[in-house]
Amino acid sequence: MKVTDIKVFVPSKDYEVSKLFYAEIGFNPEFITDDLTLFQNGASFLYLQRFYNQELANNFMLQICISDIEAAFNVCSNSKHKTKITPVQNEAWGKVFYLWGPAGELLHITELSN
Repeated sequence: MKVTDIKVFVPSKDYEVSKLFYAEIGFNPEFITDDLTLFQNGASFLYLQRFYNQELANNFMLQICISDIEAAFNVCSNSKHKTKITPVQNEAWGKVFYLWGPAGELLHITELSN
């Protein structure tokens, strides 16, 4: 099996609020169905689904690798629909901050060292 792409399906507690959140942090929405929106940023995609399970959402994590951690932090800090954000942290492998979305999903916003 040769994998050519992987897209994740992100849960949403309030579908409309989650759509606003992902647009606020730089993803462009494309309508698929009333229950599914495809979001794109560059060559990366994710599906937002009208589905919620608290246990799943509270354990759902994504690593989003970016090229400029400070610019990403500024954009994400201004989101009206985030639930929590940490300061940027330096790690041995790069820099990261953590951003919680409206359904409780955790985004690891990461700038990897070269």
